[in-house]
Amino acid sequence: MSEASKNPDVSISQRLARGILAARPENAPGARETGRRMVLDIAGICIAAREQPYVAAAIASIDADGPCTVLGHARKLGVEGAAFVNGIAAHGEDFDDTFEGGPVHAGVVIVPALIAAAERHGFSGQDFLRGLAIGSEIMCRLCAVAPTKVHKAGFHPTAVFGVMGAVAGIGAALRLTEQQLVDAFGIAGSMASGIIEYLADGSWTKRMHPGWAAQSGYRAVRLALEGFKGPRTVFEGSHGLFHGFANTLAGDFDAMMAGFGDTWIWPTIAFKPYACGTMCHPYIDCAREFGKLGLDPASIASIECEAAEGVLHRLWEPLDQKRRPPNGYAAKFSVPYAIAVAIVRGDAGLREYDDVIVKDPAILGVASKVSYVVDPQNPYPKQFTGHVRVKMADGSVHEFRQGYFKGGAEHPLSDEDLIRKFQANCAYGGLTEADARALLAHIEGAFDRASVDFSLCSR
Repeated sequence: MSEASKNPDVSISQRLARGILAARPENAPGARETGRRMVLDIAGICIAAREQPYVAAAIASIDADGPCTVLGHARKLGVEGAAFVNGIAAHGEDFDDTFEGGPVHAGVVIVPALIAAAERHGFSGQDFLRGLAIGSEIMCRLCAVAPTKVHKAGFHPTAVFGVMGAVAGIGAALRLTEQQLVDAFGIAGSMASGIIEYLADGSWTKRMHPGWAAQSGYRAVRLALEGFKGPRTVFEGSHGLFHGFANTLAGDFDAMMAGFGDTWIWPTIAFKPYACGTMCHPYIDCAREFGKLGLDPASIASIECEAAEGVLHRLWEPLDQKRRPPNGYAAKFSVPYAIAVAIVRGDAGLREYDDVIVKDPAILGVASKVSYVVDPQNPYPKQFTGHVRVKMADGSVHEFRQGYFKGGAEHPLSDEDLIRKFQANCAYGGLTEADARALLAHIEGAFDRASVDFSLCSR
């Protein structure tokens, strides 16, 4: 790489900063609806997770109280603490939104970061919406630079890109200058983190990644506001973000920047109907179609699936472990378990990933029969697909395919679906029906308020 390419006249962070300053996403068609759906979904998931031990551990780890809401809890924390805990709660059950071109989970970083910053700095509803849109858009667009390479390098894209999205969203809402945004991106590059070794044993660190990104994005913005300097070539530099987390200096930044400020992709963000890794979902739908036949799962001889090479290391391998996940969280990243639980129980919701349920011999018996072959034509990561070919003991074969993800851009969940999901999550988390209705109404009006305040959720 030449010296000129290492030090461009206008860096990627400068191009992004100028685009952010000029953009008006809050006025774009569909922005309010997308923002409302995202906040609704994240709030409900946080309520659902509020009694979980990983949330209790996260709250207990924070010493300082403050002015910011922890969704579903009476205790308030400082802005960084609230962003951290809410980010953990939002992602903890893996029930959160997904951008199919990544995959990356924008809502679990951007919503907690913006709620906390809004309550600390008195954002209006319109500033809140602006921050949600810009932050989510940047997270999604970063996926186009080096598709699949961050995961292959052993990192979680939501964590790595999330801190940059949080900077963009908070910075946009606070109306940072171009130089402040450039510095904040540069600072945040040294705060990006998130290895995917949780796959080895179903431990909790993936749950932490969005919260870490949300709080780090805020800290980077505050440092930049005080004049702290960061490298302007943080994205494309020879020691920059993509060199470190994707092992490449050949990122396609033109793909990331194409149409930024004019064309908005964050409205294509998908909302999950099942509480597990997104790429499992089409397989679950196929398995549920098999389940409708009413055949005895014990009579299944084998199940063969076509799979994308890019997801094998996360959702299929090591196959023996994926067939017998050690706990409910590990099961969320297992296609064999997802297929089996969908056949045996007919669903893959929060309760299907309980630590007791994942030990069910009937489910494990089916999971032990699931295998895969690589489909070299699979369109992942642009599209998530499913396929199951079930061979019965009597020799009969039943085959199902699904070329899309329910909840995604081509087959979105309706408002009614999302409200039902929200209400079910609130009930799962122990919120009364009346309180759930009040929270729903509060979220519906969030973008019209002079000052954003989610303290209604602190109960």
